Amino acid sequence: MIISLVGYMGSGKSHISKNLSEKINFKLIDLDKEISRRDELTIPEIFEKKGEIYFRKLEREILEEILSTQENIILSLGGGTPVYYNNMEIINQKSVSIFLKASISTLVERLSKQKEKRPIIAHISDDLLPEFIAKHLFERNQYYNLSRFSINTDARDPEDIVNEIVEKL
Repeated sequence: MIISLVGYMGSGKSHISKNLSEKINFKLIDLDKEISRRDELTIPEIFEKKGEIYFRKLEREILEEILSTQENIILSLGGGTPVYYNNMEIINQKSVSIFLKASISTLVERLSKQKEKRPIIAHISDDLLPEFIAKHLFERNQYYNLSRFSINTDARDPEDIVNEIVEKL
C-alpha cells in the first residue's frame, strides 16, 4: 500500500510522514528529497539553474516510478505536485491520498520562519505572504480536495494527526 500525503508547503507533510512511517513501519519517501538526490541539486538550485518546467517533468517521472512499486510506502509530496499534469489522478489511482489541511494563518506562521528554503516564497515580503498563500491555496485546493481523506493540522499534536490517519486507513 502507498499512502500519499498532499497539502500546501508548511502543512506538515514532512513531519507527519516521518511519524506515520515510524508508527506503521512503512518506508518513507519524500518526493522533493528524492528529486534532489537524483539530480544532485537542492530544489531551489534546480528551480534556479534548470527552471520549473524541468523540475515538474522530473517530478512527474519519479512520481510515476514510485507509484508503480509494490512496496509499503508513505509518500510525502511537494505542495505543487498534485497540480501538474494529471498527477492527482494517478496519485488517487495508485495510492491512498490524504490532504493535510492548514489554515492561512497557520501556514504564514510556519512558512515565515523558513522562507529561504522555499523557492516559491523566498522573494515575498512577510506582509505580502498571507495574500500570496491565500491566492495559491485558492488555485491548489481544487486538487488537494480530490484526496480520499482530509485532515486538519491546525494547532494539533503530530501524534494525534498520525493516529487519525491510522484510524481512517
